[in-house]
Amino acid sequence: MLKREKESLEKGSEFLRAPQPSQDQQGYLANLMKGYSKLLIDDPVTPFREENLQDIANNVKYGVLEALNGTWVSYNANYNKNIDRPSLGSGIHTTIMPSPGTNQNTIPGKFSFDTEEYIEKLTFEIVPGGVRNRGGATELFCGAVKYDQTIKSVNKVDGNPNLQYAGIHEENGMYLWLSDVYNYAATEETIKRDRGIHAFSNEDFEKYGYKGEYRNEPLVEVKDENGNSSYILLSQLKEGQQYYQIIPAQEIKPMDGIKGPYFIPDYSISRSGVIPHGSTITVLGDITPESKDNKVYYLRDGAPQFPTGLATWNPPHLAISPTMGGAGGAINLDEPAPAWVHQTLTDETDPGSNKIYTQRILANELYPYCVRPDMRLRDTLSGQNVANYVLVQLSSKMQTGAQGGILNVPFVNRFVPTVEIDFNLWIETVIEDGKEILQLQYEQIIFFEFDFGNDGGTTSWPHIQVNTLRKIEDIPADQRKIIEQEFFNAPPAMNMTTTAAVSERIANPPSGCPYHKE
Repeated sequence: MLKREKESLEKGSEFLRAPQPSQDQQGYLANLMKGYSKLLIDDPVTPFREENLQDIANNVKYGVLEALNGTWVSYNANYNKNIDRPSLGSGIHTTIMPSPGTNQNTIPGKFSFDTEEYIEKLTFEIVPGGVRNRGGATELFCGAVKYDQTIKSVNKVDGNPNLQYAGIHEENGMYLWLSDVYNYAATEETIKRDRGIHAFSNEDFEKYGYKGEYRNEPLVEVKDENGNSSYILLSQLKEGQQYYQIIPAQEIKPMDGIKGPYFIPDYSISRSGVIPHGSTITVLGDITPESKDNKVYYLRDGAPQFPTGLATWNPPHLAISPTMGGAGGAINLDEPAPAWVHQTLTDETDPGSNKIYTQRILANELYPYCVRPDMRLRDTLSGQNVANYVLVQLSSKMQTGAQGGILNVPFVNRFVPTVEIDFNLWIETVIEDGKEILQLQYEQIIFFEFDFGNDGGTTSWPHIQVNTLRKIEDIPADQRKIIEQEFFNAPPAMNMTTTAAVSERIANPPSGCPYHKE
């Protein structure tokens, strides 16, 4: 969990909020990320008071999520002159599904592979006011940001000079910034209001001789020199005096709860999402810092670094998982695909069937992005002047600590269970023509499990999505036309099964769009 310096909840204090971009400041992200550090057990804990509730709600923090507010759309990599391979859409997805006719009890390991470029609209909206989670002695206030995602594939169709844009993904949910934790100790008022027990207990008097109104501390049994038992309050016990039984208190005292234990989450960001295939996700994580000269920085200078050469063959980012056989060994994805990718393989040229198993992935026309999609992010960045960035990493399966999770409807759970999601989000400051532009890049890797290997082992099938987005006002005018056509001006009743060719004819988009040749 992250904290920010100079935060105070004293009445009348000025709450620290991120400044808006301005020419005389060092940059939006730089100002937004100033003063962050890790919360530790010996850091001060802020007390919660009812009279501060409205101030807290009005000034809840959103952390780096504040930078997301607005509408983001695909930024087409064609506008980066340093990229040699033209692209039709900025996004790339790879999807592996069970092959028709297969199931978990018959022929294992047959799969259908699909990869497409896509365009996207991703809208974030800050939810005003804090979301209060009450946990007794601990209060957590969340800064909530709603999101709504729509994705359309970009395809060429034989015999049709125009492109097709078909809806392939819808998702909505919330991001939460989970950093405002307070201690709410008991008060005389809260005890009286919430007590819910009798002021005087005949049973306590008859069994223990206790005459007080209600027990707000334990009773302990003591014995005199003759072995006679009696019960006294814990506060009456003398130092070193022996006791024999403990009768727990039925009530608390004012200021109980201030002694802890104190809750320090090991994450600051949560994302909850609903996907219409029948999966609901919760992923947890934080801003990932870098260390330089024995100091930790949550805002990183320069551009995100991606590998080149043979280092591009890194299984956690590949559409080919180690459980799929590994394609016969490491491949330099910055070079053309190996010759065997386009050959007819035999038992002699492909012993063990490792190559033919993944041949269609490597042979796809989108190579190398169909094998390692985040290379598209790397290539989009080439030639860009990136001043700084923030890296957010979320996962449904953390190595330690709190865990997220995935719930699937029975069909998905039975045939293609979704078992894990890993999500990387880069929020970047790009300088173009002396102007500061925010840019989003993300990589999402979802693991399915279906069928088994020839040895009976479980196979993990990666489903990967990557994209580069900018605020709609920051993309070129000609590209904006097609975004507006597909996401803002589409006619009613357009849905995920309506082909874009039909949408196009109905909408009659304006001429001059870069992908529609007349």
